[in-house]
Amino acid sequence: MPLHVAGAQLPVTGDVDANIAAIERAIANAAQAGAEILLTPEGSLSGYTPAFDREAVTTGLAHVTSRARAAGVGLALGTCYEEPDGLCYNQIRFYNRDGTYLGFHSKQLRCGSLDAVPQGEINDYAAAPLRVFTFGAYTVGGLICNDLWANPECTPMDDPHLTQALARQGAGVIFHAVNGGRNGSEWSQVAWHYHEANLRMRARAGKLWIVTVDNCAPETLPSSAPSGVVAPDGSWACRVAPQGEQFFDAFVGV
Repeated sequence: MPLHVAGAQLPVTGDVDANIAAIERAIANAAQAGAEILLTPEGSLSGYTPAFDREAVTTGLAHVTSRARAAGVGLALGTCYEEPDGLCYNQIRFYNRDGTYLGFHSKQLRCGSLDAVPQGEINDYAAAPLRVFTFGAYTVGGLICNDLWANPECTPMDDPHLTQALARQGAGVIFHAVNGGRNGSEWSQVAWHYHEANLRMRARAGKLWIVTVDNCAPETLPSSAPSGVVAPDGSWACRVAPQGEQFFDAFVGV
């Protein structure tokens, strides 16, 4: 049986209440489409920052997971979150359609400067071992932004080819949550093409479906990468407009 997935290209900000409202819109859209699982962008609940309001995010997480459970929609929810171990992780949190929490993927290729002592989010977030999750009949994995494209300008870490690593662990579908920077310059356009090429080539190399969504704030600029679904042959099964809030759904595994 194919897996019916949904994705939401949403505005991600530092306003947790606004983020919750955007995720609620995405859940309603996914439920109306009959999708089984919804992917949201990197940091879509908390904002893309380790300095988020812990209490607001904890309360918001309970709210959006309750709404998804009531709608019968599983989640691949992008958020930063502080775990009981006291460490902050940039995560995709996976939930079954009945609300059962399956666990989280934490960003591996965290961004940082190329200095002798790197600066940036590489110092802000912890990382847990790469793993896969069972969602219905499917083995799925998560990747966050640079985890997939390993931009050499964005991290001092070596590329471990995480799509291939997840394929070896048995994943057939990867949920890829993105929150990329852009400013409308020539290099933003170069990065766009680099991101799209990596999505297509890594899907083809790993024989994987990749479901991917980006942040769309500010909505005056195109997103940093395409949002949609890439098939195992590297073709786009579906994709949405690169600017503004967008929703899509598709069947994967067919």
